[in-house]
Amino acid sequence: MSDMFCFQCQQTAGNKGCTRVGVCGKQPETANLQDELICELIHLAETAVKNERRTKTADRLLMDGLFTTLTNVNFDNASIRHFIDRIVSERKKIGGAQDCPKLELWKGETDIVSLRSTLLFGMKGMAAYAHHSMNLGYEDDEVTAWFYKGLCAINEEHTVEEWLALIMEFGKVNLKCMELLDSANTGSFGTPVPTRVNTDIKAGPFIVISGHDLKDLAQLLEQTKDKGINIYTHGEMLPAHGYPGLKKYPHLAGNFGTAWQSQQKEFENIPAPVLFTTNCLMPQRPSYRDRIYTTSVVGYEGLTHITADEHGNKDFTPLIEQALELGGYEHDHSMSGINGGHMLTTGFAHGAVLANAEKVISAIKEGAIKHIFLVGGCDGAHPGRNYYTEFVKQTPMDTLVLTLACGKYRFNDLDLGEIGGLPRILDMGQCNDAYSAIKVALTLADAFECSVNDLPLTLVLSWYEQKAVCILLTLLSLGIKNMYLGPTLPAFLSESVVKVLVDTYGLQPITAPEQDMDAILGRR
Repeated sequence: MSDMFCFQCQQTAGNKGCTRVGVCGKQPETANLQDELICELIHLAETAVKNERRTKTADRLLMDGLFTTLTNVNFDNASIRHFIDRIVSERKKIGGAQDCPKLELWKGETDIVSLRSTLLFGMKGMAAYAHHSMNLGYEDDEVTAWFYKGLCAINEEHTVEEWLALIMEFGKVNLKCMELLDSANTGSFGTPVPTRVNTDIKAGPFIVISGHDLKDLAQLLEQTKDKGINIYTHGEMLPAHGYPGLKKYPHLAGNFGTAWQSQQKEFENIPAPVLFTTNCLMPQRPSYRDRIYTTSVVGYEGLTHITADEHGNKDFTPLIEQALELGGYEHDHSMSGINGGHMLTTGFAHGAVLANAEKVISAIKEGAIKHIFLVGGCDGAHPGRNYYTEFVKQTPMDTLVLTLACGKYRFNDLDLGEIGGLPRILDMGQCNDAYSAIKVALTLADAFECSVNDLPLTLVLSWYEQKAVCILLTLLSLGIKNMYLGPTLPAFLSESVVKVLVDTYGLQPITAPEQDMDAILGRR
């Protein structure tokens, strides 16, 4: 077995790096192919910049190629090799050399490798958001151009100060990318509204759809209309229920299961097909492997892959036929959240929250809301992640909890009551909807004529993969301080880089829920 090196996700072995096999299930050959893909993307970007010849094909290859290497997206060696061939072909069309030297991404002086990796991993996250935006016909040239700039920078020499400046510049560009995706989603499907979502499964045929891509969901809903098949979201697709253009379909019936890392247990013998539109895909158990489908950049050897035509349209007939054949559960099937709840509420993106801005501002001024916590980010199987459940349980009754991304599955089925008619837990959406949280924070800061750091607001973040990295870099680029991050600090951050982040931004690792709560609320 050949060696590998990967330290891009939170659960990397020993919080140092996976060197024999990935904790995610990624094999050495796959890891090395993904590194080769990154190197070819860098050469493509360099060739395009050198020849002053960007192409639409190259634009898309850079985004989708970076996205392909994100954690838990693509484990299929054949599809990765095919993608590499497409990159090489496009580079040669633009005017590149026949062969390019292999790059050593993970070798060099510790702090430089750390900073290079931080920028690269952030770009992987932004690539996911740009990919979804482009699928809906939305693109921003500044965002697209930065993939060329950033990839070229990865293969250049910089001082520590220059790396940090690049990373902060990237963070600001990623904010623009998140804003772009917000415009794409709301422009296509309307502004999300607060919506109650059932987690129990009705009797009869159904399909589960996981991931983040709302266009895939829209196409699936349209193709299953009037066919007697219910559609259930899974994982990060839950916030789709809040969009008017999607919730108008009565067979968008609820949400299946909890967070992504529970899929091997929750999909056991499931009598329905499951479609993965993006991450987080895990190696499948034999009991349900024949019911898993992939699309877009997602891949796993042996699974049926649904491709799009030149117009982005997909034919989901194989899933529809299998759903009808399997028939679903004979009787209504009860499923609960991690804390036993059976109903979830989503749809509190910036449109819904800011529609209640005067109510929130008045409640803060009157003392009904003493503090606001943003508790969200990626979930995972790390044992320390119960911290976030306990932290939210301990939030005082006069506080609000904003949440987003799959980290919310640790507590989003809790009933914490209301303040002035607003639920104390407000689900703002997917990880990319961190833009909503930022927009709300900036609006509140304007209302109180202060900086975000002066608000009674604390960010308590969980991270797993590279989309969390790009969000963190955006928050840092905005100068937001005193954020809590866990369950561990990233392995790719060297001691010196961590010191810079702690000294400059007050970034701190989580400790214990009680201790952190006391520190935040000044109770010690």
